[in-house]
Amino acid sequence: MASKKTDNSNARIADNKKAAFNYFFEERFEAGLVLEGWEVKALREGKVQLTDGYVVLRNGEMFLIGCQINPLKSASTHVNPDAVRTKKLLMKKEEIRRLTGKVEQKGYTLVPINLHWKTGKVKCDIALAKGKAEHDKRDVIKDREGKREVERAMKSRHR
Repeated sequence: MASKKTDNSNARIADNKKAAFNYFFEERFEAGLVLEGWEVKALREGKVQLTDGYVVLRNGEMFLIGCQINPLKSASTHVNPDAVRTKKLLMKKEEIRRLTGKVEQKGYTLVPINLHWKTGKVKCDIALAKGKAEHDKRDVIKDREGKREVERAMKSRHR
């Protein structure tokens, strides 16, 4: 009997939660990813870490650096998996040129936000981002703690 595949057409693979804490997102883009076969299999198992990743523009091309994809134990013996291999991102030339101009401005960088499946292919959401100052990060922590306190108070009140 043939087994049914689950519909993971827009399923998230990994998120970079640290990026939202460290940066203000100006614009978001979706880029394709050039991967090897063992990397796709590892992504299906969720063996990826985006937190230290960043995007570099070189010679009119975009590359994802620092994204760690850990190989599976059952990887082929004739393949030499490199967990922190530089991966090429695929976008239209016009968009890359526009991003190059913006990244050269002071304070802007490109940060990967998440990896997800889209019609059977792995896509990477990237953001044109500006770094947060230390006091902005403290404000985020203070707001988060305040929300937790309110939730605790409401929860104990309902009991």
